[in-house]
Amino acid sequence: MNDSIVSLPLDEVDHRLLGLLQDDAARSNQALADAAHVSPATALRRVRRLVEAGVIERQVAILSPQAFGAGLTAIVEVTLDRQGVEHLDAFEARALAEAAVQQCYRVAPGPDVVLVVWVRDMSHYNALVQRLFTEDANVRNVKSYFATRRSKFEPRVDLTPRPESRQAPPPS
Repeated sequence: MNDSIVSLPLDEVDHRLLGLLQDDAARSNQALADAAHVSPATALRRVRRLVEAGVIERQVAILSPQAFGAGLTAIVEVTLDRQGVEHLDAFEARALAEAAVQQCYRVAPGPDVVLVVWVRDMSHYNALVQRLFTEDANVRNVKSYFATRRSKFEPRVDLTPRPESRQAPPPS
């Protein structure tokens, strides 16, 4: 996640481009420009600007877990014994270093951290538990929920403009 996003006014063209990229970031620049009703040069310039400002964090391919034998998705609540910033930072760094951790959120109230984890099977989950939770003396409690079905997975940001965000459009 980019914590240093440059404040950038977004206009209608930016919103169209962002919406189209959220649907399919693999489009060619020409296809993106055609769908957004702008020139290819404008599309390229705007997308570069959005990337440089941190509005677009990165572009990825979303893979189907079924292509890899379905695997196991767990939503894990973690409560730490000591919640000082340095302890939260240390646990978060260890969680982020684990390839199985797909998402990591600091939350309040309740547990300190919620993780979304994907592993191939229960033996891989048990190994992760040993590395990430059992070996950490600061982990007080772990509560895991195992997904039995994924009904929706839509990693999108709502692009509906807020009334206070209507500003002068940026230059094309």
